[in-house]
Amino acid sequence: MTFRDEVATWLAEHLTGEFAPLVGTGGPGREHEHVDLRMAWERELAAGKWIGLGWPVEVGGRGASIEDQVVFYEEYAKAGGPARVNHMGEQLAGPTIIAFGTQEQKDRFLPKILDGTELWCQGYSEPNAGSDLAGIRTRGELRDGKWHVTGQKVWTSLAHQADWCFVIARTDPASTRHKGLSFLLVPMHQPGIEVRPIVQLTGTSEFNEVFFDDAVTDAAHVVGDPGDGWRVAMGLLAFERGVSTLGQQVGFTREYAEIIELARANGSYERHEDELVAAWASLQVLRHQALRTLSSDAAASTGVEASVNKLLWAPWHKKLGELAMTVSGSPAMLTDGELSPLQNLFLFTRSDTIYGGSSEIQRNVIAERLWKLPRDTWSAP
Repeated sequence: MTFRDEVATWLAEHLTGEFAPLVGTGGPGREHEHVDLRMAWERELAAGKWIGLGWPVEVGGRGASIEDQVVFYEEYAKAGGPARVNHMGEQLAGPTIIAFGTQEQKDRFLPKILDGTELWCQGYSEPNAGSDLAGIRTRGELRDGKWHVTGQKVWTSLAHQADWCFVIARTDPASTRHKGLSFLLVPMHQPGIEVRPIVQLTGTSEFNEVFFDDAVTDAAHVVGDPGDGWRVAMGLLAFERGVSTLGQQVGFTREYAEIIELARANGSYERHEDELVAAWASLQVLRHQALRTLSSDAAASTGVEASVNKLLWAPWHKKLGELAMTVSGSPAMLTDGELSPLQNLFLFTRSDTIYGGSSEIQRNVIAERLWKLPRDTWSAP
């Protein structure tokens, strides 16, 4: 049996019965769907050894090649696998701890990610430090064997469900910009943390504000050296543009398939065939760009691959939401009290060119790092 056959067979056998309602669920703007069952699905994936697929064998992963990881995501998309609830843990926190953490941190945190029992969120953005991460004001002070964290984070995805948060905090009060930051692992379930949902255009609240009021974590829960958090944070972002981008393709493929199905069902396919074909062709470009980024040569070339990818997928996804409404026709304007998946797609994708670094910021990054243009002689269009 080939690896592709192994993946396809396992998914066909397990996305049934109690997990059958999960097919095609979750994702941006839809994270409220079947939360408990999707968490149970994480544990089911863990039992099948599908979490940490690309992690080294010595830390509990499968050590799968890039090629096999691509196969997994392709088959996961074909099977309609639900959006993962612990992307932050498996694809970001875990690889960062593997690369920069101590053996004690690996022993403590990696098994709980691998078995699907501890969920993570990301404490990077702040009200005045979103795209400019170096401007963060959240403070961390080491006292009596504990880090004491005070400050605010915003746009924190799934913070209301997470058990842990990786937090960038300024631990040297005399420092500025990139210096004096530390990468802290902070437990979410404690009196010093308040999570406030942010209601989105879709009516859902997967994003949150998180307030830290003298929240504490053990002194040993700093990844890398204190004050070296910028290096660790940038290392994490490198993982974010890595294999995890393939998971994003799962959602895109599923959404496009839903639009095609609707176009055929309501007889609008021929009328919108050119737009549908163009969207498909662009989706293939996104896929091949993601695969190209995973090559070692490309990943080491300029450091702007994440910005290039964001400039490609964000406007495409936004247009896909518009195409969903075009294909839907007049019913797109109606609701029975709850948004359809395609209505949700349209509304949520209004934000795609803003969150995660706006398109303007991505152009700045490309201009400065690739074209070596000085900041004071140009501005983004």
